[in-house]
Amino acid sequence: MGRIGLIAGNGRFPFLALQAARSLGHEVTIVAVKEEAFKDLEEAARAASAEFHWVSLGQLGKCLRILKAAGVSEAIMAGQVKHAKIFTGIMPDLTLLAAFRRLKAYNTDALISAVADVMRDEGIELLDSTAFLQPLLARPGTLTERAPDDAEREDFDFGYRMADAVAGLDIGQTIAVKHKAVVAVEAMEGTDEVIARAGHLAGPGVRVIKVAKPNQDMRFDVPVVGLATIQAMRIADASALSIDADRTLVLDGEHVIASANEARIAIVGRPVKESRGN
Repeated sequence: MGRIGLIAGNGRFPFLALQAARSLGHEVTIVAVKEEAFKDLEEAARAASAEFHWVSLGQLGKCLRILKAAGVSEAIMAGQVKHAKIFTGIMPDLTLLAAFRRLKAYNTDALISAVADVMRDEGIELLDSTAFLQPLLARPGTLTERAPDDAEREDFDFGYRMADAVAGLDIGQTIAVKHKAVVAVEAMEGTDEVIARAGHLAGPGVRVIKVAKPNQDMRFDVPVVGLATIQAMRIADASALSIDADRTLVLDGEHVIASANEARIAIVGRPVKESRGN
């Protein structure tokens, strides 16, 4: 098995990717974004006998030098880098500035795609970020003990078209709906903040729809839900969640479902064939 590079943002995703890669026999070199990655990732790397380095946002050149020195030719991106930080928290080095010059638009997809192109030019190919975590992808159908009721399904059906359109414009991947009205739309703030805002605006009974982009690049910005998502829904008294099956990672899946069941939150995986009218 070859050595894999792991570019780590925040959340549990990098920990699970590390564990999965090591279980498959890969040596791993981790480059963790110090403004985002959890501090105990370094300890987890040490326990897994993985090479570990911290870099700051904007230090693309340093990241590439570390990966190349380790003999890495394939890497994955795992964990969130908050979109707002990409545009307000970066002091770009010369390598990242070169990527910026390739941009025709300054949205998240364009920026990360440009970074991927620079990495490829340097001999490092970005893999599907779920490559080692296929069992964590949401399956189609009802995932919880409680299925959505008729009103919740009607809100989902109403909201899918808007959610797909917003995702297709690379604005965000989550919307909140209640009584066939869009209550909140994600931009750069993240899913949990959208849920909190929806609960504040519309009160109990909000339905949350999280979708993949129409042409989702599985190398980065893959939809992810976890315990924090369910906790945000519980606080907002949201009643149901739809995620795209085979395109959404459910981190700590058994705990997510157990927490949703406890709160009587319905979760469904929208089949790929039903997304975007396919």
